[in-house]
Amino acid sequence: MSLMSEPLLFDTLVVVSLVLAAVVATTLFFVVVPYGRHARRGWGPQMNARLGWMVMEAPAVLVFAAFFLLGDYRDSITTWLLFVMWQVHYVYRAFIYPLRLRGAGKRMPVVVVVMGVLFNVVNGYMNGRYLCTLSGGYTNQWLRDPRFVVGSAIFATGLLFNRQADATLRRLRRPERGGYAIPYGGLYRWVSCPNYLGEMVQWTGWAIATWSPAGLAFAVWTAANLAPRARAHHRWFHEHFADYPPERKALVPGVW
Repeated sequence: MSLMSEPLLFDTLVVVSLVLAAVVATTLFFVVVPYGRHARRGWGPQMNARLGWMVMEAPAVLVFAAFFLLGDYRDSITTWLLFVMWQVHYVYRAFIYPLRLRGAGKRMPVVVVVMGVLFNVVNGYMNGRYLCTLSGGYTNQWLRDPRFVVGSAIFATGLLFNRQADATLRRLRRPERGGYAIPYGGLYRWVSCPNYLGEMVQWTGWAIATWSPAGLAFAVWTAANLAPRARAHHRWFHEHFADYPPERKALVPGVW
């Protein structure tokens, strides 16, 4: 019996990712993953949250880089720019963001870390392998393609939203309520989770800039994971702060 060809494996992973995204989105509207402000017991062994974030996100850096270096088409400026876009996000998320987390003693369930590792390994493979091999290569002419231009601009906008939101949260220092306070400024004027909105915008831009099935699957998965969590954060704020701004939406300004 012959093994599955890599193109067939890749297509299967894309389809499975899209199906699982629908399942995950539905589930997370009813079950809040227990880390951060939603931490609670009953999810098995726990580990240090900073270490957990590093372990969980590092595969996205390393696996993507490995398939980039092993790829057949990695000599164009376009491919290198896409590589940098990916790593700018994930090097920060894996190795800088965890060190800036408040509360050195915070914990997170090991099962959450394991699920994050599995996702980032598969996602890093899909996007890295497609970018440098399965795509057939991105030539430098792609730099002038409207999809790359628009997608890159959207990615940069989402990255800006995400970093500004993270900076706002780092400036908050409030010992009561587990260290949480109402954030103000920037997109917090309109939504409770501009950091999540930023990531969703980022990976939508990535999907457009790469015009790839892997990018599409990642953008859909990001929305499936973060939209329900934004809703949970929004509810949490209203439950814990009587003076929480009533005009704010969870994720999309003026809409939801």
